[in-house]
Amino acid sequence: MLEQLRIHIEKIVPLTDEEFGIVSSLFSFRKYKKHQFLVQEGEAVAYHYFVLKGLLKLVYTDESGKEHIVGFAMEDWWETDFQAYYTQTKATMFLQCVEATEVLCLSLPDYRKLCTELPKLEHFFLEKAYMGFIAAQQRIISTMTTEIKDRYKQLLEKYPTLVQRVPKSLLAAYLGVSRETLSRLPL
Repeated sequence: MLEQLRIHIEKIVPLTDEEFGIVSSLFSFRKYKKHQFLVQEGEAVAYHYFVLKGLLKLVYTDESGKEHIVGFAMEDWWETDFQAYYTQTKATMFLQCVEATEVLCLSLPDYRKLCTELPKLEHFFLEKAYMGFIAAQQRIISTMTTEIKDRYKQLLEKYPTLVQRVPKSLLAAYLGVSRETLSRLPL
């Protein structure tokens, strides 16, 4: 399981065995069942999660109780309620397993220790953050400027394995439409 993390990190920065020993000592392993919560709204967020196996959804619930899927995370992806994690405030979203999931967990103190002891890991996390910001900007622009059928096609093209793993009701919540609207789309 830790080898998967090493391969992931080394796509951006190389690591010696000694450096990876430091990295691996700061992560903990956890298994979760389908539908189990890793983060619940209103609670402290202890970890940033690296997905080894499985699928997560990050969800924001509005004042009327409607759930909006902010994102999904599958193998080799990172996820948490970033605002709550980095500011050590209460979660405004929940993170839940769509499938049985195995993750590596990194606490904020251990994240900071890792970045201090191994500056190349700070570079790694910065690169991951840039890619996340770019994806978020693209999604916002697409939501503002693209019709739903084209956004759905983009999702199918960009994440074909995700679309096969996620029920249409969740895809609809991610795209901001009803399941019925998504089912009526000509593809």
